[in-house]
Amino acid sequence: MESYEALVHSGFEGKPDVRDPKTLAWLIRRNGLEMTHLSRGSHIGSVFSVAEIIAVLYASVLNVDPKEPKKPDRDRLILSKGHAGSAVYAALAETGFFPVEQLKTHYANGSILSGHVSHKGVPGVEVSTGSLGHGLGVGVGMALGAKMDGAQWRTYVVLGDGECDEGSVWEAALQAAQYKLDRLIAVIDYNHMQSLATVDETLRLEPFEQKWKDFGWNALSVNGHDTEALQKAFDWAKENAGSRKPSVILAHTVKGKGVSFMENDILWHYRTPQGEEYDAALKELEAQRP
Repeated sequence: MESYEALVHSGFEGKPDVRDPKTLAWLIRRNGLEMTHLSRGSHIGSVFSVAEIIAVLYASVLNVDPKEPKKPDRDRLILSKGHAGSAVYAALAETGFFPVEQLKTHYANGSILSGHVSHKGVPGVEVSTGSLGHGLGVGVGMALGAKMDGAQWRTYVVLGDGECDEGSVWEAALQAAQYKLDRLIAVIDYNHMQSLATVDETLRLEPFEQKWKDFGWNALSVNGHDTEALQKAFDWAKENAGSRKPSVILAHTVKGKGVSFMENDILWHYRTPQGEEYDAALKELEAQRP
């Protein structure tokens, strides 16, 4: 019987180059599809929208080491939109934090790879998330602690646009500006959709970039599926150390990106890929293999 790793890596000559963010983004989508298919889990649309963001972070931005996941000077990453946890699990496995084969246990009874991202027993995950609106507050605490210690590591927080309806996000944003946390970098997966409707139908956020600036942040909007644009945005955010302001990247994305019938369809926030839909999605992803 073919192993899980052989299945998702089939078509590559040798081991995939996960330092190439485009390759890693493809692997995040391929693993995300397989994991949600096997587990009959949800949130594939969110996994697909955040793929390039997570890929660029793990391929070329984060100072982390799979051989020493708890090294004191590591950067901290918090996936505040914890329902897209399989994207982070895939990135961690593909970059060597734990075996790719373990991804097949996603959402299974007794598995450490819970549906919403969990730090319990998972190397490379800093904090369990999923109750939306809390990740930025945790990140502010981490960044403030680092500043008080004189540490040079950075804190990254990936948020969803829907969770920015939460007042706790804006309370944390105010605190970050108050304490001048210029080594705190937030990234918003701005796919303009949330669980049951579009963002505009639920609670309009625009002018979104200006709101962050008004709260005392450096803010920049980019195409969240352009890996080169994302890399430049993260470089910009790093260069803002010394500005005495936190930085936020508004990454404009498409929910379900990569599979035509999932794109911008709210159904795929909760729907699981099975049967003909799984086959069709796999065919489209395979046609995009880097």
